[in-house]
Amino acid sequence: MSQRRRIPRLFAPLLLVVAVGATSIAAAPAAAEPAAEARPLGQVIPAPASVSEGGSSYALTSRTRIRVDDESREARRIGSYLADILRPSTGFPLPVTDWDARDGIRLRLDSEDDSLGDEGYRLESGRHGVTISALKPAGLFHGVQTLRQLLPASVEKDTRQQGPWVVAGGSIKDVPRYGYRGAMLDVSRHFFSVDKVKTYIDQMALYKINKLHLHLTDDQGWRIAIDSWPRLATYGGSTQVGGGPGGYYTKAEYKEILRYAASRHLEVVPEMDIPGHTNAALASYAELNCNGVAPPLYTGTNVGFSSLCVPKDITYRFLDDVVREIAAMTPGKYFHIGGDEAHSTPHADYVTFMDKAQAIVGKYGKTVMGWHQLTGGNPVEGAVAQYWGLDRTSATEKAQVANAAKNGTKLVLSPADRAYLDMKYDKSTPLGLNWAGYVEVERSYDWNPGNYLPGAPAESVLGVEAPMWSETVWTNDQVEYMAFPRLPGIAELGWSPAATHDWDTYKVRLAAQGPRMSALGIDYYRSAQVPWAAE
Repeated sequence: MSQRRRIPRLFAPLLLVVAVGATSIAAAPAAAEPAAEARPLGQVIPAPASVSEGGSSYALTSRTRIRVDDESREARRIGSYLADILRPSTGFPLPVTDWDARDGIRLRLDSEDDSLGDEGYRLESGRHGVTISALKPAGLFHGVQTLRQLLPASVEKDTRQQGPWVVAGGSIKDVPRYGYRGAMLDVSRHFFSVDKVKTYIDQMALYKINKLHLHLTDDQGWRIAIDSWPRLATYGGSTQVGGGPGGYYTKAEYKEILRYAASRHLEVVPEMDIPGHTNAALASYAELNCNGVAPPLYTGTNVGFSSLCVPKDITYRFLDDVVREIAAMTPGKYFHIGGDEAHSTPHADYVTFMDKAQAIVGKYGKTVMGWHQLTGGNPVEGAVAQYWGLDRTSATEKAQVANAAKNGTKLVLSPADRAYLDMKYDKSTPLGLNWAGYVEVERSYDWNPGNYLPGAPAESVLGVEAPMWSETVWTNDQVEYMAFPRLPGIAELGWSPAATHDWDTYKVRLAAQGPRMSALGIDYYRSAQVPWAAE
């Protein structure tokens, strides 16, 4: 496998919006390369909303500068991030400067272009440079990801490479279809270190994913330190599927994940899966069990056998403490309370419990998220249900979710037979599960979130998410093999206009990503459905 590229960090969330302009800059004039040397502007993932191609290309040279506005700390940080990506492979110094000149790469925050929204951007390329402009820092960051993909794949390597480094002429205006474009990492079945999570964050950011859902608790492990209930982590986090040491995040480590995600403009969504999937908590504190007896730690993969004790007051003191401590650390708006596969909780108890759990989440200022079984109870106003059913899920269950959506519940779509990254590609796949069926690359891409769930209003759909459950994966290489190349397709479903969704054209763009993924050290699955480019 190729050497893994170390992606540079931005050291703080980028929050301030400043002004103006849209001209190109810094660097001495460089002769444009022929258009044939440059990747077409539309050949990126996700597909841009609007592309106008033509005019002279721009070639980066040793005299190229990255120009940012003098008073924009956020643009400067994004400029430094871009420079740190480009310097090793190009060998160019690429100073980040506020010096105004005619040529180069310019990053601008434009406070007057409301049409770009919170995450949109414009990219304009010509003989004298490339200008990326956005209303908000997140848009500027997303524009940088597009610029990366317009350069040769070898730009991602961390050793000096042969150019030329050419960007095609023309312009892009790009805004996302959905505001929620997520990926979930299950750190409970197998524990993933902070560095492993950061690697996945960088890979997600390249494809404009903006939510990292962390599945922090399950039967096999509790992965977040809670001061008021310390044995949750020290004992409940001491193992994982198949045995082994497990692990957990200290509060400092969790905050570091939050900081790093924010530097890539990803919001972290923490999940405490309740009232089922709770054996790690029940094993840690006997008083959470109805019979007062703690079960042993669990390292298998069965589901549906555990439940918090709904009638006990201590259950809600426990829940209040955990939500309070996690919410206090987490700047994002969502708190995910699971709610799936609670087979050991009678339905009436389930409804009672979820009513109380939702109230506690609201008490600490967070928006409730839950798996779509939440709609079998009483979703609070503003709640978000994450649908993980299948094409073959019963019409009754689908109607329950759609009716909740008609009554105001928002939806994030993660159909397991389309978006679950832990599903095998085919029967020969060495990793993963197949309870939802085999999910090849075309199947994971070939669906429309806007009309996927019958009867659900299109406006109820916040976006999409690709979950990575970890019963069978525990290393970065394994995560990458299962996520890539399916994750870029889910990202495109969340970002690109529905009119751009076409498998025959997408698979060609995806094929061109192969050398880039290899340059980044991503151990991706070479699906026979994709005409991979030679490397």
